[in-house]
Amino acid sequence: MLITLSGVKSMESNTDSQTLIFRSLHTEYFSTAWMAFEFMVGFYSGLKAGSILLIAFGLDSFLEIISGSTLIWRLRKENTGAGPGAIERAEKRSSLIVGIVLLLLAVYVTAVSLFNLFTHAAADTSYSGIAIAIASVILMPILTVRKRSLGKALHSDALVEDGMCNITCAYMAATVLIGALLTALLNWWWADSVAALILVYFIASEGWESFQEGYKK
Repeated sequence: MLITLSGVKSMESNTDSQTLIFRSLHTEYFSTAWMAFEFMVGFYSGLKAGSILLIAFGLDSFLEIISGSTLIWRLRKENTGAGPGAIERAEKRSSLIVGIVLLLLAVYVTAVSLFNLFTHAAADTSYSGIAIAIASVILMPILTVRKRSLGKALHSDALVEDGMCNITCAYMAATVLIGALLTALLNWWWADSVAALILVYFIASEGWESFQEGYKK
């Protein structure tokens, strides 16, 4: 059977695309697994220390698991040749749900933080919370570079945008780290609640962006 030069190039292109999707999937598997670990450590540490800051950080990580799972589903569907219409509808539905929950989380964190400030409620020191925040500050920029590189190679806006979400996660982790360190080192009773209110900005921004993406016709 005669194989033309264009046919060989097409086969090579398909192989390259399959390799990139494979690498992207493994990156997302790792990222989603980390978010699951971050959720468990952050949420548990927050409950144990009475820290609304760590609880909010953990719950945001849980919602990132949903976003990561949606992207994994999309990459797997693209790999099997699913139609773009079905993929887009599922993504919008997921974005809308995540956006609404994030906005509700922002309201909850704001209310609890203000209540804690008015009542002078202080959080306990959480070394596990500090540790998970440090790890996240280091890891998130690495994931951003990796996802943006793969996203550009695949011409996948979703993967590039997910990489940018990791930068937001890094800012959030830095906020958590500062708040936890101020609580641990200086025993400032208000540090946890004030840092949580700063965290609300990132949560609300992320939520509003997801809501708009999901609501967009």
